[in-house]
This record gives sequence, structure tokens and C-alpha cells, in this order.
Amino acid sequence: MPDRHSFALLLSGGGARAAYQVGVLKAIATLLPRNHALPFPILCGNSAGAINVTALACYASCYHLGVRRLEWVWKNFHSNQIYLSSISGVFGYLLKGYLHRLIADYPGKPASSLLDNQPLRALINKTMDFHRIDRNLMRGYLRALCITASSYTHHESISYFQGQPDLKPWQRHQRSGRACVLDTDYLMASSAIPLIFPPVRINGEYLGDGSVHQLSPLSPPIHLGADKILVIGVEQPEMKKSLSNSKIFPSNLAIAGHLLDTIFADSLHTDIERMQRVNQTLSIFTPKQRNATHLKPIDCLMVNPSKNFDEVANRYFHHMPAGIKALLRLLGLRNSNDAGFLSYLLFEKGFCQELIQLGWQDGMAKRDEIKTFLQL
Repeated sequence: MPDRHSFALLLSGGGARAAYQVGVLKAIATLLPRNHALPFPILCGNSAGAINVTALACYASCYHLGVRRLEWVWKNFHSNQIYLSSISGVFGYLLKGYLHRLIADYPGKPASSLLDNQPLRALINKTMDFHRIDRNLMRGYLRALCITASSYTHHESISYFQGQPDLKPWQRHQRSGRACVLDTDYLMASSAIPLIFPPVRINGEYLGDGSVHQLSPLSPPIHLGADKILVIGVEQPEMKKSLSNSKIFPSNLAIAGHLLDTIFADSLHTDIERMQRVNQTLSIFTPKQRNATHLKPIDCLMVNPSKNFDEVANRYFHHMPAGIKALLRLLGLRNSNDAGFLSYLLFEKGFCQELIQLGWQDGMAKRDEIKTFLQL
């Protein structure tokens, strides 16, 4: 049996798109016996991916159970479990924020954002038992859980980890790793999509979505000891049509969707390319030269969706609550070109169920490759 302490799972962000990750995780469960523990003891994630890996960490002793619990939540989602979505909730929150901006700044003044995501805090408190993380660490089912957030205070990416005693913090240019006891606040911070959800204040720092300043997404699992990293992303399989090819100017939402795609996908691909170049360089070094670099080869397998999420999101727009529909139209929602932005907020069970099914299909299509990679 392989030493699994070096196996890691990395889940990227993407709002409602993260339902896709659950489908892939479900496909991996078919490779394991019913009571098998987590096959990747190092868990790393940011944004919605951080919430998914935390759920797995809570059930690290039984991977099947963790995936089933996670699937049940995603399959029964409604937007009002993530943010206030009624007309009164949406526009009442915006009015309250506007009135607060008329008042001079003062300590404790509420953060401004497009939507109020306090329902997400209630959902996390209801479904996550953080005490189980400690128990799974003590019993050896889990080596580390790492959640990445972006500091608006110091303009750096911070990876907060809870793990085995031998794991040490790290500090690099614009990124660091800090040991802590994880709780709901860290998940709220990591999943606070810029401008859409408010930042969270932790230990005097204002934190937001983990993808914003994350220039090296592979860094946290590597610092935590991983040399085999399974990455489940949410990148679209086809590039959208160039904005310059359109006969009309892109809407604000089309531009916002483009920016979110860039935040959640581009740095990951850049980091994987960098890792591959380092691996190639190390392969031609002598053992002495390799030891002098303090670097090690990293094996990485990435699973991305085979279908465009925008096409799916466009079909489910009518499932969105009335308050969100009204807000999006006010912001300039015009046509299917704006579905990219919509797909990040579409926490409705029909959309999530279809993404889970897509993840299941993609995971099963790569079943043999994943099995070999994880040495199952």
C-alpha cells in the first residue's frame, strides 16, 4: 500500500459551479470500498472549493459518507440558502448599504457588497461539525486541511491550515501559510466573491475570496508535503467568443463573468505549467544537484468539465428567485452572453444536479486514469 501522506486534493473556486466537483468526487468513490478512509489526506481549497474540502475533512474516516452528505446538500440547494434572494431581501440590503455609506466611517461599520450571504453562514454552522476535523487529525485519517483566502489588508494570499504537529507555517512573496483552528469565519472569507459578497474580518485583517491573490494555487499542498495532487477545476472547455467580435458592446455582466473566469482559472493553469517546467529541469539534474535545489518533482492530475457551464446556466435562468432576476436585469442582463456571470450565482437544485451529473460522467470517463494516479 502507498504512503498516502503525500496525496493531496485541490479544489478551485467557482461559486455554484463547484457542484461539478461533487460529481467527480462521487465517481472516485466507486473506486473505493464502502468504509474506506479519505484517499487524499491533504485537502486544500479556496472559495466554494474550500467548503467542499472542509465537508470531506469532517468525514475523513469514511469517504463514501462524506461524499453522500456533500451531494445531498448540493442536490437540494436553493439560492436563499446562500444569500438573501427575495425582492425585499435584495433591495432592502442594497438600500441599507447605501444608507451606511452616507455615514462617516467608524469601527465595526458593515462591509458593502451586492448580496447578503449571511444565510450561507447559517448553513455552514448547521452542516459542518468542525470538532470532527480535530478527531480525524488525531486518528491519522487526515494530515491537513487548508483553506486559502485573500487579504485586502496586506494584498497577499493566505493559506490557513489545521494539520499534524510537524507541519510548519511558511512565508513567500505575497503568499503565506498560517496554522490555526479553522471555523465558519474562514470559510465565509474564502468564499466571499469580490464585490458580490462582503469581506470578513479575522484577526484584524479583511479577507475575501481565496482566488483573488492566489498566484500559486499548487503552493499550499506542496508546502504541506504533497507530491501527488489531484486538481478538480471548473474551467470552461471552450473559450467564449472574443468580445471584440460582437457587434454590440459587452454588458457589465458579460465583463464581470469574464473577470471571474480569469480569477478562478488562469492562475491555476499558469502554476501547472510552471510545475511541469520544474519537473523537466529536475529530471536532468544529478541527485546532488536536485538536493541542492530543495525542490522535488510533483505529479499532478487535473479534471475539468467537458461541457460549457454557460449553456447549462442559460437554461436555468427562470429558476432564479425574483429578487436576483430583478437585480441582474437592473445590472444589464441581456442575453445568453451573460450566462457566465449567472452560473456563479445559480445555487438552484436543477442547475446543481446537472453539474453533479456532468462531474460524475467526466469522473467515470477518467476512472482508470484517476485509479492509476491515486494508486488504488
